[in-house]
Amino acid sequence: MESLKKLLLVALIATSAIHLVQAQNQDGFISVDCGLSPNEVSPYIEPFTGLQFTTDSNFIETGKLGRIQASLEPKYRKSQTTLRYFPDGIRNCYNLTVTQGTNYLIRARAIYGNYDGLNIYPKFDLYIGPNFWVTIDLGKYVNGTWEEIIYIPKSNMLDVCLVKTGPSTPLISSLVLRPLANATYITQSGWLKTYVRVYLSDSNDVIRYPDDVYDRIWGSYFEPEWKKISTTLGVNSSSGFLPPLKALMTAASPANASAPLAIPGVLDFPSDKLYLFLHFSEIQVLKANETREFEIFWNKKLVYNAYSPVYLQTKTIRNPSPVTCERGECILEMIKTERSTLPPLLNAVEVFTVVEFPQPETDASDVVAIKNIKAIYGLTRVTWQGDPCVPQQFLWNGLNCNSMETSTPPRITSLDLSSSGLTGSISVVIQNLTHLEKLDLSNNNLTGEVPDFLANMKFLVFINLSKNNLNGSIPKALRDRENKGLKLIVDKNVDNCSSGSCTQKKKFPLLIVALTVSLILVSTVVIDMTNNFQRALGEGGFGVVYHGYLNGSEQVAVKLLSQSSVQGYKEFKAEVELLLRVHHINLVSLVGYCDDRNHLALVYEYMSNGDLKHHLSGRNNGFVLSWSTRLQIAVDAALGLEYLHIGCRPSMVHRDVKSTNILLGEQFTAKMADFGLSRSFQIGDENHISTVVAGTPGYLDPEYYRTSRLAEKSDIYSFGIVLLEMITSQHAIDRTRVKHHITDWVVSLISRGDITRIIDPNLQGNYNSRSVWRALELAMSCANPTSEKRPNMSQVVIDLKECLATENSTRSEKDMSSHSSDLDRSMNFYTDMVPRAR
Repeated sequence: MESLKKLLLVALIATSAIHLVQAQNQDGFISVDCGLSPNEVSPYIEPFTGLQFTTDSNFIETGKLGRIQASLEPKYRKSQTTLRYFPDGIRNCYNLTVTQGTNYLIRARAIYGNYDGLNIYPKFDLYIGPNFWVTIDLGKYVNGTWEEIIYIPKSNMLDVCLVKTGPSTPLISSLVLRPLANATYITQSGWLKTYVRVYLSDSNDVIRYPDDVYDRIWGSYFEPEWKKISTTLGVNSSSGFLPPLKALMTAASPANASAPLAIPGVLDFPSDKLYLFLHFSEIQVLKANETREFEIFWNKKLVYNAYSPVYLQTKTIRNPSPVTCERGECILEMIKTERSTLPPLLNAVEVFTVVEFPQPETDASDVVAIKNIKAIYGLTRVTWQGDPCVPQQFLWNGLNCNSMETSTPPRITSLDLSSSGLTGSISVVIQNLTHLEKLDLSNNNLTGEVPDFLANMKFLVFINLSKNNLNGSIPKALRDRENKGLKLIVDKNVDNCSSGSCTQKKKFPLLIVALTVSLILVSTVVIDMTNNFQRALGEGGFGVVYHGYLNGSEQVAVKLLSQSSVQGYKEFKAEVELLLRVHHINLVSLVGYCDDRNHLALVYEYMSNGDLKHHLSGRNNGFVLSWSTRLQIAVDAALGLEYLHIGCRPSMVHRDVKSTNILLGEQFTAKMADFGLSRSFQIGDENHISTVVAGTPGYLDPEYYRTSRLAEKSDIYSFGIVLLEMITSQHAIDRTRVKHHITDWVVSLISRGDITRIIDPNLQGNYNSRSVWRALELAMSCANPTSEKRPNMSQVVIDLKECLATENSTRSEKDMSSHSSDLDRSMNFYTDMVPRAR
């Protein structure tokens, strides 16, 4: 079998001639050209296969770009001429977005090509997450090699890591993932590492995509004592394995009709366990008195009894449990039965070795949390790649984790970010490390107040916040925890009062006119503040919003309750109570309020650029928000909602997320506004029963509308509609369209492959097509009619930041292939409107 593998590699290298093919559906394919220069077009269509490849810059933060020697380039395809190499660090990891639970074929290709002029062939290891996959030894395969594994990710993120094991430098040329039918290639345990995949023919052709819809690579294999059988007719392949038609149109049979059909082999590692997948189809028209029936043996042990292939029908037979070879010597035999008049045949065969992955990945919620912390604070540590906790020798610097028992996913128990140059406030995302025992944020430039959420982290026993620029008071709940044994270290300038009498400092002075103040005084204050209501900023369900000044200089927005308002004192009180207890840079701040029951006013910080809907309407004197600005606005708004969902205690559902409730500051910093309909819910609750459904038509979660069951995923749906507005500049509901609702309109265009009509034409092509498509996929995922299929807001933030990073990294480039490559892809959605992962 080792000889079969070498033959396949030689055949692959020999087929370097370029020819054009028509690209088929590549739904779910991930094709990464490692080391592709930013100066080259990405994505691009590889002429030999028709596969669409993209740069790896969005999937990895480390490494350097290389290119094989120019004299060798004609031997290889475009995706094989570049490479990324890793002189720094021990473990360097690609991080890919995948679909959890999907069966993927993962292929890594490495070609040295003397890119560095040293003529030293590297040797290194590949890992999937925390588990060893395979050793790459390019001294053994000097023309390059590839390794495959069939693996089902346990989350929506997948790490493929290169690990340095000696003096040489790891490298990779390409990395591809292909989704397979989930009912195929199933094992009792472990994962399948490809050993050999061949079709039995004397042809020299290598079969792969587009002839193989899964882009498996098939070499040819034939022995002199065999006879070739072939047909020109199509073979029906109804099983999920879908062997390529070209592989099924030929077969091998013993030239001696009495002899068995035998394939011997010798394993590299004698203790390996094997799975065989044998693909059969009768392609010879049998006469009335002819019969083909045979038994299948592995190392003289019966695997399958009395099998007769069906004419032009495919069947895949595999061993139900893994098999081994004594001393590594193997033989596969097909022997005809006594009643058979014809010898056995075989069309194609795949052989896999079993790879056990004993180490569980770090708990998924901890991984999301620590990666959010990394993104929020812009941490660029070379060790912060791959799984945070395991294997233990690659533990992220500054972390400690609990027991590494192989049966339990590790949890992060200690986070030390002292002297890390942190700025901004203490991020609420830290609370998502729910098993954290020690937190050290000392010696940084953190500002703001000591947050309440630290008191709710029940496992914390040590917190060091010293040598920062924090202010305000220590929350009473945290002080109570300190009295029960929590060790808390803070600077002296933080108010260390021990009672509940401390009051937190606010960004703005709070103007409160008490209930006892007379109507005349209330009216005078509001009239003076708004300069006799001279300038109206807008109008909503609550009433008119006016421009005003506080203390004659500070600009504010004053919202007055209209007598005809459908909202009333209940909504007024809800908004005041919420804004008094929540503080986030992406939530509009409450400056003050006036309350005499009959005349109500809310005073907010002033947002000079109005609301998002105005800027998307096309009525802004020809000014068009750029795509990168739209993405930044989306990130800001998502961060505000994320805070409401996971940063508040109890958590909040906004319940009226829409483009008019996203306000823009001077630099187009976005903040969520209008919290009159917001409602609390407890973390851990699946939903909250609401007696009256509230929200805005077009943005309203259909599941919430149907069941009256409110949850944070209702905000996710509404945010998805806003994101679609930002992409398209279309209204959420437009009766002049054939498809009134924006989701139906988008799906109708996608289903026809009409992509360019979806994007706001005012952008005039000034965007990175990849970032637009990723944002569109995210928007449709958020707007899924079924709440459980929507992402949470933390996942939305991560995806939007990736879109923004992609856009910003290529702002100066012209995406020359955006229209053609996007049309080829055509964004095939599931019927329930959830995009498949690319």
